[in-house]
Amino acid sequence: MSIRTFLTVAAAAGLSLFAIAADPPPAKPKPAGDRDDAPLVEAVIAARKSYQEQLLKLYDHYMLVNDRERARWVTEELKSYHLAWKPSYRLDILDVPPANLAGELKNDPKANELFKLASEYKIKRDTGNDYILNQRRAELLFQDILQNHRTSDKLADVAYELGDLYEGKAYRQYDRAALYFERAFQWRTGTRSDARLRAARLYDKQLNERSKAIELYREEIQNDTEPSRLKEAEKRLGELTGAKK
Repeated sequence: MSIRTFLTVAAAAGLSLFAIAADPPPAKPKPAGDRDDAPLVEAVIAARKSYQEQLLKLYDHYMLVNDRERARWVTEELKSYHLAWKPSYRLDILDVPPANLAGELKNDPKANELFKLASEYKIKRDTGNDYILNQRRAELLFQDILQNHRTSDKLADVAYELGDLYEGKAYRQYDRAALYFERAFQWRTGTRSDARLRAARLYDKQLNERSKAIELYREEIQNDTEPSRLKEAEKRLGELTGAKK
């Protein structure tokens, strides 16, 4: 993907990237308390979007007047922006969609195209900043499907891929990953993927939300049929509750 295409995807999707270049703090964030941070979080998200859009306009201007050196500066500034740590302060504000998002779904060729492209970037075997930038590109495209193709039958798959992305080493945002894994099985009735078990593991091992983990382990036992996943869920449930099989 060229830098111009990368810029265009970012601006068109209207997304802010909550990601990191260095290792992020893995601990679950503390509640915001009694203060109402919603307007402030919304303002920060809007500012991030505006910043990207203005960079795009500046890049277009320098390319138009054939100022290649300043266009390169814009390119480097954009890369730095995408590599910077930008946390998701509130998962419920312009981030993880609600469990009831998916209604009547259908095949959406444009969403399919975006999903294919996002998947290609996600699995690229690069290292260092190139790896991180490709994860950002994948995130932008997956999030574009969620925001602009809400009747696509790819929504559950998108949620799963985002869960995997946010759990991975480029993000390690475990609370975010857990919620997207939940959406993956909530948006597809009768799913047989490991999304529920992966969410349970995150609540259990990373977020220290044992009651939520117990709930999901029990649901896994009730809803899955895959032997190895059932065995893991039964074993861990027994450990957490002290129950013997």
